[in-house]
Amino acid sequence: MIRIYLTFLGCKLNQAEIETLGRAITSAGHGVVSDPGQADWAIVNTCAVTHIAARKSRQLVRRLRARNPMLRVAVIGCYADTSPVEAADLGVDLVMPNREKERVVERILGHVPAEDSLSKGGGRVPGARIRALVKIQDGCDNHCTYCIVREARGASRSRAPERVLAEVRRRLDEGHREVILTGVNIGAYGRDRRDDAPLPPTAGWSLARLVREILESTVVPRLRLSSVEPWDVTDELLALWPDS
Repeated sequence: MIRIYLTFLGCKLNQAEIETLGRAITSAGHGVVSDPGQADWAIVNTCAVTHIAARKSRQLVRRLRARNPMLRVAVIGCYADTSPVEAADLGVDLVMPNREKERVVERILGHVPAEDSLSKGGGRVPGARIRALVKIQDGCDNHCTYCIVREARGASRSRAPERVLAEVRRRLDEGHREVILTGVNIGAYGRDRRDDAPLPPTAGWSLARLVREILESTVVPRLRLSSVEPWDVTDELLALWPDS
């Protein structure tokens, strides 16, 4: 069994992604640990929204290596996208950009010989509590000159509604009492512009429709939106509040 320490910096989306990786690790029969000193690997979901966030990402990796010199480290997330060479120069074992981060557990398992048998773990998925974060969207189609997120995350991509609903139901079955919908720009849900986008505008989906579907087809006690731009707060979305 491999013992993996999970940590993140930055936004709720990074937190949601690290929690998803935690579930994948435990489902594969390996352990999530809360102490990097007891871990074989660490996965760091980094942030690069500002130069300070990038610096904190580097500092976190260095602290982990100082805490456990034998620790293998995988750097994923926005800093891995915007500064892959600098990330690799930290002496880490894996650097994976956002488009590949979902495969980081697979890559880590590929680094470990099959005969390796480490101490038994299991562990609690970081962040697992009353609230559950559910990723519904990634990327952004805006071109704000001050923001590096589009460069790091790419164009807006909405998650298929059936997958969102299935995850909401799984989180409720696990005992969560509150679901938070998160993403880079969740107000753009259903407005993917690329020809190969998962959910183009012609599909007729929107954030309001997704919220309505969740409220109507699940028994979620409380549903929250992580952040929505003012121009994406539509009358249809507002109308859901009195009804919920």
